[in-house]
Amino acid sequence: MLSILQSFGATAVNVGTHSWKIVAEKIENTTIPKDLSKKIRASILFAGPLLARAGKAEMPPPGGDVIGRRRLDTHFVALTQLGAHVEVNGKFVFTANKLAGTDIFLDEMSVTATENAIMAAVMAEGSTIISNAASEPHIQDLCNMLSAMGADITGTGSNILRIKGVGRLHGCEFTIGPDYMEIGSFIGLAAATHGSIRITGINPPDLRPMRIGFNKLGISWTVEGSDLVFPTVQELKVNTDIGSTTPKIDDAPWPGFPPDLTSIMTVVATQVEGTVLIFEKMFESRMFFVDKLINMGACITLCDPHRAVVSGPRILHGDNLVSPDVRAGMAMVIAAMAAHGESRISNVYQIERGYEHLVDRLRSVGAHITTVDVK
Repeated sequence: MLSILQSFGATAVNVGTHSWKIVAEKIENTTIPKDLSKKIRASILFAGPLLARAGKAEMPPPGGDVIGRRRLDTHFVALTQLGAHVEVNGKFVFTANKLAGTDIFLDEMSVTATENAIMAAVMAEGSTIISNAASEPHIQDLCNMLSAMGADITGTGSNILRIKGVGRLHGCEFTIGPDYMEIGSFIGLAAATHGSIRITGINPPDLRPMRIGFNKLGISWTVEGSDLVFPTVQELKVNTDIGSTTPKIDDAPWPGFPPDLTSIMTVVATQVEGTVLIFEKMFESRMFFVDKLINMGACITLCDPHRAVVSGPRILHGDNLVSPDVRAGMAMVIAAMAAHGESRISNVYQIERGYEHLVDRLRSVGAHITTVDVK
């Protein structure tokens, strides 16, 4: 993302641990290089701000995880309603003589489409209403940062955003909130390995949706200020629904259970007593990694591309694995740490772009893990 910014003529300077100073006073280019766009799904997020700033943007289709069809129609519809023209011909070309506020109803609660619409609308003429907007914590971060830069946004945290366009934004200093998907991954890691962990710097309200899912597997934690304390002693037993029926962990837009944690929960469920249904509704290829877990000894029945029934606990055995995407890759790391014997995981680029300094941090909590170069 920083490299893409720099390709536009912006400067990005590291000014401390996890701190960057970005200056985009001059935009000299509005075309995203293909080699950068294909590396990351979030490259599409430059469409909204470039339209607001320069009235044009050109980019190849974005890359990212292969977890099923990831439609971009919602982006195009939202930006078109704000006054943009979109051409799709092997690449995306966005142009706009003028962006004008309007009443938008998104056809899905897309996180990135909501973000693109917000970034375009804050500098559009007039007022914009975005209904059926996604409202995840990182969208709230974006709204709060834009407000600190001079934007006029109300409804932050809800699925209806009201934005009054402003002529200009100014700089600000902003601290990005903690990544609740990463926190959930480390909770899953501690549960699957029967360990304990303290995670500092959390935002407790962000964890309420995932707590419901973990509780179904007999997993709990306590909060001490901004620390999460996960004790070694856990029930690790599926809590059946009323009538002793099999419970379901299913994902949904915020504030539902996070889709990015269904892969993690699938691995955790292999180490829990009882049977649970994992229902991943949003992407039709995300559950296809479970065959690797079955090879390791897991008892999983893949009902269809979206549903898997997991029964446990089962002893897992080390295996040679390939990371298909960032969350399934992290799930494989957890499975490998819970398994007997040695595992080798390739394509770890997919994992490390979502979990900074992962190997060092896992070592710090007792993992036997190393990175090796394969030629």
